[in-house]
Amino acid sequence: MALLNILHYPDERLHTVATPVQTFDDALRIQIDNMFETMYDAKGIGLAATQVDFHKRLVVMDISEDHNEPRVFVNPVIVEKEGETVYEEGCLSVPGIYDKVTRAEKVKVRALDRDGKEFELEADGLLAICIQHEIDHLDGKVFVEYLSEMKQGRIRTKLKKRERQNM
Repeated sequence: MALLNILHYPDERLHTVATPVQTFDDALRIQIDNMFETMYDAKGIGLAATQVDFHKRLVVMDISEDHNEPRVFVNPVIVEKEGETVYEEGCLSVPGIYDKVTRAEKVKVRALDRDGKEFELEADGLLAICIQHEIDHLDGKVFVEYLSEMKQGRIRTKLKKRERQNM
């Protein structure tokens, strides 16, 4: 397995809309395994393929404390939403930035697993938030884009300053 490079906001590639996965082969399974390794190494709970410059509709996530509940969503679609909740989100593509985002409280998602088998999952709480957040990535949207223009500008400035300091 290999660690993949995570794109950082405001990289334009994060706005690429992912295309559906059509081939379930060893190359896809290797990509999935590499994405899990990258996500765990970065201390994340979810990672969309878009974030690692692989523009297919693929998400990995594991919200468990012990990293023992890996989930794969290929070509995920939210088929039902219910309620509303506000949650402070962060993102591996926007390191160190956290802010409140309003999302559906419950979702039902339809997707394929790593072998191409269809499944449906009803989710609430953190899992529902994570599913919505990662599907946004596949649609070319980063969570900070739910925030005001002023906050987005401050975040971009902060990230550029941090990038200069790390050079």
